[in-house]
Amino acid sequence: MHLIQVDSVQRWMEDLKLMTDCECMCILQSKPISIEKDEQNELILSSQHSTCDNLQLLLKRAWIISTELTRIAQKLEKNRWQRVHSMTVRVNCHVHSMINEYNAFTRSASQEMHQLEKLLIDKCSEFTAFTERCLQTEDEEILKSMKSCVNETLTTVAQYFGQLIELVLTQEAQNLLRQIELSGSLYVMESAISSLFSLAQEGAHLCRIIAKEGGVVALFKICRQDCFRCLYPQTLRTLASICCVEEGMHQLEKVDGILCLADILTDTSHSEATHAEAAAVIAQITSPHLTFTQHLSSFLENMEEIVTALVKLCQEASTGEVFLLASAALANITFFDTMACEILLQLNAMKILLAACSDKRIVDTPYSRDQVVTILANMSVLDQCASEIIQGNGVQLLMEMLFEKSSSGNPAEVAACERVQQKSAVTLARLSRDPEVADAAVKLSCIPRLIKLCRSPTDRNNSDSVLVACLAALRRLAVMSPDGLEDSDFQQLVKPRLVDSFLLCTNMEESFV
Repeated sequence: MHLIQVDSVQRWMEDLKLMTDCECMCILQSKPISIEKDEQNELILSSQHSTCDNLQLLLKRAWIISTELTRIAQKLEKNRWQRVHSMTVRVNCHVHSMINEYNAFTRSASQEMHQLEKLLIDKCSEFTAFTERCLQTEDEEILKSMKSCVNETLTTVAQYFGQLIELVLTQEAQNLLRQIELSGSLYVMESAISSLFSLAQEGAHLCRIIAKEGGVVALFKICRQDCFRCLYPQTLRTLASICCVEEGMHQLEKVDGILCLADILTDTSHSEATHAEAAAVIAQITSPHLTFTQHLSSFLENMEEIVTALVKLCQEASTGEVFLLASAALANITFFDTMACEILLQLNAMKILLAACSDKRIVDTPYSRDQVVTILANMSVLDQCASEIIQGNGVQLLMEMLFEKSSSGNPAEVAACERVQQKSAVTLARLSRDPEVADAAVKLSCIPRLIKLCRSPTDRNNSDSVLVACLAALRRLAVMSPDGLEDSDFQQLVKPRLVDSFLLCTNMEESFV
């Protein structure tokens, strides 16, 4: 699906391929000859839809209808009756086509679905007739009184449409899960899991539907049967997607999913791909961004063996992707429970992670370095970490991370680089309470780099979080080594209150540096 600037006839030709059931004259009448400003971004389906599966086509059609309904509401607010009517006709056509297409490929539609389809079609026809009457009326008072009725009808159309899509997606999820549970064919199961994964990629709402219909239960059932080992990676990847929602997490807890994941991670007979996907599920369910992880009581019971397996996976990772998944899971676990940091310390995880960072084949992106420095930052609250950092040349690594910069300019990568800079500064600030670490940082010229990041918005990509972290690290190092700062730096960046130094640096012009 894409946006194309086309004239009325071209647009009609594109629409016609997907609307063979609609009367041609009706379509032509709904396309005004004049090109208005908003028409230039007309949403149409790509003519190359034949490569998409039926469900994806349905979702595309549903997205277009939803978008058109929103635009009708906007035009209605501005009393653009000509546009409201033409768009209403177009929505009517899309609804007919969507229903016909779905009924053409679905095996069995329920009675409830047929009733909803009829309600929606009838209401769309009523909506079209209503807007046509409005178009033929020039009396402003009459139009004003009719506007509330049009709004009400639009709301009802949107409501029926939403209910129908919900029912369709629920039925499709049920069909896929039925195939997974009842089919003895590996090929059919693999295809169904793949379709379920694609469905889960469409957003949180679909993940909720899948979870409510028993998707997590069915997938973990596969992961407990040795005869389906070849399906484990794909199954675990789908589970990671579904467990981004609370319903998925509750289902995982009910079926002892944590224990199953722990068994997979600690079973050395499984492939690296299987271990990596299990790590991805762990990373998902322990994400610090989720607010519903508190109920994972069983995780604490299995945490030590899970952390041990993840550290081993980091150490033996053959690719950067495997290391990223394993280190992301470890990073999230260090947020999840402080005991994890102590376990990591006992496992010599610091040494393993620092060694991995020297291998550019394994730690090859800012995303991987972000996970490593997150673990280091969370472990640095422990006093024993200082000696580990010194022995593993960790201060040098933290110094290098202060220079992290995106090579592509991709927004996600830029954000990852900012996190690396911020967390490396935080780690330095925490570890510099140890004189030996502070001395090593001063010798590696960390102070000039921190000053540069404070004074130069470009170097820190205008990030306030990086600025605060650098000011904190600089102040800690200044206490340990006051001779490393010039008087102007001390007076502006160290001596004032932190908030005053922050305000000074955020208002600096580049020429001032």
